[in-house]
Order: sequence, then structure tokens, then C-alpha cells
Amino acid sequence: MADPPTSPPEDLNKLSFWMPGNYVRTVRRTSESYQASKDIIACMKDRAQVERQYARQLTEWSKRWKSITDSRPLYGSLMRAWQCFFSSAERLSALHTSICQSLVGEDGERIRSWQKETFPRKMFCGFRESHDLETAFSRAQKPWVKRLKKLEKARAVYHKSCQKEQKAQEKESQAKHKPNLSESKLSKIQQMKEKATQDRNKAHERYEKVLENVTGFAPRYMEEMESVFDQSQEEERKRISFLKQAFLSVHRHLDITNNESIKAVYSELHHTIMTISEQDDLRWWKNNCGPGMPTDWPNLEEWTPPIKKQKPKKKEKVQRETEDKAVMIGGVRVRAMYNYEGAEADELSFKAGEVFLKVADEDDQGWCWGVKEGGVEGYYPANYVLPVQ
Repeated sequence: MADPPTSPPEDLNKLSFWMPGNYVRTVRRTSESYQASKDIIACMKDRAQVERQYARQLTEWSKRWKSITDSRPLYGSLMRAWQCFFSSAERLSALHTSICQSLVGEDGERIRSWQKETFPRKMFCGFRESHDLETAFSRAQKPWVKRLKKLEKARAVYHKSCQKEQKAQEKESQAKHKPNLSESKLSKIQQMKEKATQDRNKAHERYEKVLENVTGFAPRYMEEMESVFDQSQEEERKRISFLKQAFLSVHRHLDITNNESIKAVYSELHHTIMTISEQDDLRWWKNNCGPGMPTDWPNLEEWTPPIKKQKPKKKEKVQRETEDKAVMIGGVRVRAMYNYEGAEADELSFKAGEVFLKVADEDDQGWCWGVKEGGVEGYYPANYVLPVQ
């Protein structure tokens, strides 16, 4: 049995498909698939040139493209099948000249024509499929986001009312121990405490009501989001199926020798391609980037009184402030996953894909201190970036 996850529940919401805006990874899959098809065309064209120069260039081609495929958006059995072309190439010594013509003329044009038909563009909006998915996901998620905002507001009001009630109780307790306090003042303090209790009860009822509304809406929200996601999955299934056939076509052109060792190479390559499974690949994507991902659904959060701390002496305070700044020497390179526009003067602005340095660890509020090129520095939300591998 697998060990239970050790990360805190809050981390689930940072990547879960169900949380606001996290569907963007599925939307991006369209453009990434387009880029993958361009890579395959370039790959086969480059392979054709290598065929012409026999074993020496074939080995160089294999090494060059192995490093490229590691960073491309294909995944699962389809990625393994693509990589198998390169491992097979390293075992070959010579290939016929006609292979070059077949790879460039027939297979390359076939993928190019499919690419043009499969990825129509929308004026000023990138790919039509990406735009349609973004619109549909946004429309399905909009009422859910509104309810989450109301829930957060109701929770904040409830917790604030709990805090006020606690202060009123403390004040009442202190007043009862003052023998010189007049009855009228004591009565007034008790009335304030009773009012604070009433306000807390009302805020609690409101919080529960909003939470009930969110919980009740969840099934409809999930249904609408999964409906859009299934459309994306179907388009991706078609792409995987076509590329499987394209790989089989490439394999057919390559496997033309009578050499027994080379036949064994292509037999292995054919087996790898035949293991391409649309369902396995789509299942992997669903479980890692879609509705199959775990999430921390909203629950009633009871307010916990803060622990009172003694105020440190002046000398100790200065020393503690110095120790609290966990500054990293040299910093850590991070890459932005999303655009961010700093709202305050001490916040850092950046665009998705931009790389800069994290020079201070995340604080209790989820902010890090970073430095960009040119010495521009400031705070930024920690969940907007990932470390550069």
C-alpha cells in the first residue's frame, strides 16, 4: 500500500484541475501538440538527410534528437515510440537512398497536410481549438469562482466575529474581577459581549449557508467542466491515433533491408509503436493534469484563536528580525508559470516563461523575494513559479 501524501492539503489546490484557472494546462495542450507535430516533421526531414550520409551522420542525428525529445510535449506510449526511432538508428550501419525520398516526400507531406487541417487558427487568438476550450472552461468555471469568492468572504467575516467575541469575553472576565467597577459599566460590557455572540452566530449561519450553496453546486460544476474536458480528450485521442499511423508509415519505409540483425531492430521498433495506446496516454493525462487529480474541496473551517506571544525586548527584537531573513547566497533559478503584474511598489512583475532568481524563501503569506536581470527585485507569489531543472 502506498504511503499517504505528506504535503499539506493546500498544495492540492495549487495544481488541481478543479481550482480556478488550472484548466489552462489542458488548453495549452493544443498548441503543444501542434509544436510536437512540427518537431516530428523536422525530425523526419533531418532523418532523411542522415540516411543519405549513412552510419556516421545517423549516429549524430540520434544523439541530437534524443536531447530535443526530452523537452517536447508528447508523453506516454507515444513519446516512447518516438524515442525508439533514435535508439534503433544507433544500431544501423547503412540505409538505402530511397528512404530519404520516402521520408521527405510521402510521410512529411502527409503530416504537414494533417497539421494544416487539424490546427486551424483564429485571427488574433491563436488556435481555434484553444480559444474554444478557453471560452468553454471559463464559462463553466465562472459561477463556481463567484461562489468560492462568496465563501471566502463569509469565512473571513465569521472568523473576524469569533475574534471580536473572544475579545468581548476577555473584557467581561476582566471587568468581573474589578470590585470598583460600577454596575452600569459592567452591564454595558456584558451587553457588548452578548451582541458579539449574536454577531458570531449570525456570521456562522451565513458561512454554513454559503458553504452549503458551494457544495450543492459542485456536482453541476464538475459535470460541465468534465464535458469540456472530454471534448479536449477526444481531439487529443484523434491526434495520437493519427501520429501512431504516421509512425507506422515511417517504420514501413525504414524497414526495407534483408539483414537479420536490422530486421530485429525494426521488429523491436514496430512492437514499440504498436504499444501506443490512446486510452493509456489519455488516462495518464487525466490523472496527472485533469479531473483525475486529487483536490481539497471546501469545508467549514473553524476559527482558531491566535497564540499570544510575549513582546521581545528591543535588543532581542533586532536580533530576531535579522535571523528571520532567510536569504539565499546566489539564489535559486525559477521560471514563471503565469503572468504577474505587481500591485504594490515592492512587488515583482513578470511574464510566463521568464526566468529569474529566488533569493529568499517563502514566508507565512506565500510570498518570496526575487531578483530579475538588471537588479530589479521585489516580492512575488510563490505558487506562480517553479524551480528551473
